[in-house]
Amino acid sequence: MRQALFRKINHRPPLPFGIFPSMGRDHAGCWGKKKAKDKQIKQSLNKIPQQQTSRTVLPIEDGKPKGQRGSSIMTYQVDENGFYGQFGGAYIPEILYKTVEDLKKAYLPILESEAFKQEFHALLKDYVGRPSPLYYAKRMSEKYGCQLYLKREDLNHTGAHKINNALGQILLAKQMGKKRIIAETGAGQHGVATATACALMDMPCTVYQGALDVQRQHVNVERMKMLGATVVPVESGNKTLKDATNEAIRDWCCHPADTFYIIGSTVGPHPYPDMVARLQSVISEEIKWQLEEKIGRDYPDYLMACVGGGSNAAGTIYHYIDDERVKIILGEAGGLGIESGQTAASMQVGTVGILHGSRIKLMQTEDGQIIEPYSISAGLDYPGTGPIHCNLYETGRAQVLPANDDEALQAAFELTRMEGIIPALESAHALALLPKVKDLFTKDTVVVLTVSGRGDKDLDTYLKHQQ
Repeated sequence: MRQALFRKINHRPPLPFGIFPSMGRDHAGCWGKKKAKDKQIKQSLNKIPQQQTSRTVLPIEDGKPKGQRGSSIMTYQVDENGFYGQFGGAYIPEILYKTVEDLKKAYLPILESEAFKQEFHALLKDYVGRPSPLYYAKRMSEKYGCQLYLKREDLNHTGAHKINNALGQILLAKQMGKKRIIAETGAGQHGVATATACALMDMPCTVYQGALDVQRQHVNVERMKMLGATVVPVESGNKTLKDATNEAIRDWCCHPADTFYIIGSTVGPHPYPDMVARLQSVISEEIKWQLEEKIGRDYPDYLMACVGGGSNAAGTIYHYIDDERVKIILGEAGGLGIESGQTAASMQVGTVGILHGSRIKLMQTEDGQIIEPYSISAGLDYPGTGPIHCNLYETGRAQVLPANDDEALQAAFELTRMEGIIPALESAHALALLPKVKDLFTKDTVVVLTVSGRGDKDLDTYLKHQQ
């Protein structure tokens, strides 16, 4: 298990070439065949692994799990080719090949350098306000029969975990000599974080956001503009995160030499999933020593987080991903229900394909056309999930459960009224799992749940559904 924020690994060979940003099937079956029944989901709660060592989970090469040649220890971290099991890789058009290759060669040496570490950690401490608190939620603990700790990423500067990654990537971009920054955003938190980092570093910034998200997240849109960013509403598709990502990629294809694309989550072609996970790993790094201070040991029994693309979840589990003592429960956006056709629960209903440069589980038709996702949460309204979490789900290392809109809203109001914390709608999808999994807990079970962002941006939605 990795014990430091950055770890030196061997240089990686060239990656496979494929389709990007378009999507396509490479797995037989259809959306309907992959639908999970509510009864099956409830039954699966009892299948959270107690011991991972007995499970054969990854393809075997040379007698060892693929991705960990040269070691007898199983790992769920990225392998030397940019894959997590069968997921990941870099499926990119020729015009971006050199750009992605340059990034792949540069990111580890820069992230591992003392100069980068010093500047990054100084910004996290003095600008972001880290460490973020690990708060013992007394009333919620009593209700759910466990020792519930909340990792308060909502208290970071800009109001979410996204600033950790944005600052790291903009430092990387400057080191690589890039002159212009682009980003995609759904709920607006990554857009605000990127615009903030660009204002700090005096770099021009363009943020692509689906037109629907521009309407429902207008406060964050105004924040981005105030910070000096150009916000481009995207009118294509269903006008949400997937479409914003498509437009950002088109921009990147037109300006590969001078533009750096700050991807906000653990999606996209390698090395982005690994890079974002590393930059967000400060979350689990802090959890370790904070738990040691509070309970006398550095690991919980359960880690919980919401998952869309997966950046806050990746940061939450990074230093525990190979620790079999720690069980992982992730909440994805069920929308109006996984059988309704109005959902973003790609783990439950998706099949394997290529989207935005990576092989993942995604919502698609028989002929590889994307099924438009739906969620009340703009930040989880994406038709796929990052390769890290796809692998954890497929191997059984993580339990991924859907939380519907009404469940997330109820959970948000509950946290607000019981602990005085208004969470982002995204974070509420993790909170909504507590009633579903509480039977797994005892009064001594230590649960750490990441509150990835604050709910200011979602007040209009909350007011419309106020109970």
